[in-house]
Amino acid sequence: MKNYIVILLTLITALVSAQSTRKYSNEFMNIGVDAAALGMSNAVVSHTADVNSGYWNPAGLVHLEDNQLSLMHSSYFANIANYNYIGYGMSLDDRSAVGISLIRFGVDDILDTTQLIDDEGNINYDRISTFSTADYGLTFSYARKLPLDGLNFGVNAKIIRRIIGDFASSWGFGLDAGIQFENNSGWKFGIMARDITTTYNAWSIDEEKFEQISGAVDGQSQELPETTEITIPKLEIGMSKKWIFNYDYSLLAAANLNVRFEENNDIFSTSFASINPALGFEFGYTDLVFLRGGVGNFQNERQIDDSENLTFQPNFGVGFKYKGIQIDYAFTDIGDQSAALYSNVFSLKIDFSIFR
Repeated sequence: MKNYIVILLTLITALVSAQSTRKYSNEFMNIGVDAAALGMSNAVVSHTADVNSGYWNPAGLVHLEDNQLSLMHSSYFANIANYNYIGYGMSLDDRSAVGISLIRFGVDDILDTTQLIDDEGNINYDRISTFSTADYGLTFSYARKLPLDGLNFGVNAKIIRRIIGDFASSWGFGLDAGIQFENNSGWKFGIMARDITTTYNAWSIDEEKFEQISGAVDGQSQELPETTEITIPKLEIGMSKKWIFNYDYSLLAAANLNVRFEENNDIFSTSFASINPALGFEFGYTDLVFLRGGVGNFQNERQIDDSENLTFQPNFGVGFKYKGIQIDYAFTDIGDQSAALYSNVFSLKIDFSIFR
């Protein structure tokens, strides 16, 4: 019975909301990429300047001097769910660059016990099968320097593919846009607008399979969910600056304001929008070893006695860079959407200049 309910709730959670906006649609695209950025609590929108800019702020791709490849893996929920990312970026000329990236967040080998009991009421374990649920995000990025010195812009075109075994699947499409600006004193500013056109998802549901589980709980038969959803826009505003000490030591400090156009538990929240700050730093030695930290995800959590406590999420990370190879590690939560246990995140970045 529990497995019937689990599958049913998975479908309902993913699909319900009749042609209306969804507060938490496509949330896997908000987790983040690159252990270096995650170690700084994602406060990187203003200074991101490598292949991973395609995710954080595509305007940063213009800083690529050579082709770059990035890989990341992390596991969540006691290794039940796996999150994988690959990104590639390259400059087209001295004023423009492009990138492509793919994200997969999935849970594999889920037991399907909907056919465990045969027509005669007997339990038959041979009727158990497995299925997977996976979310894919494919992003194409373009960035260009503007005539005003220090000002760059970038855009993303996203294709979203979501699959729940043979039960349901969807396609989605959306756009992001970002800008970066650096003034003469070294301060950097950035704005990233996600899902600016509202990302649209259209679901296809196998009605026969849905019928098999819709009546799993007596007296609580579910209706077929609607098949469209819209992801509302989000805004990230950031600033940062890097200081150099005695030639060998550096300190990068950054801050973000993450804006969602909804009311929730964020530290600043109204009926129009909520704002969640994030702070991060990176201490570097000879551009070889890096120590990172950050704090974010400030939440007003209501307690059982109806009082509210302010909670936050600290993150830590380290990195090592040698010539064109950089390895980063972060000790972090899944992101701004979860109270899950902390996870270990590893990423690798390769600059193709090492092969030339």
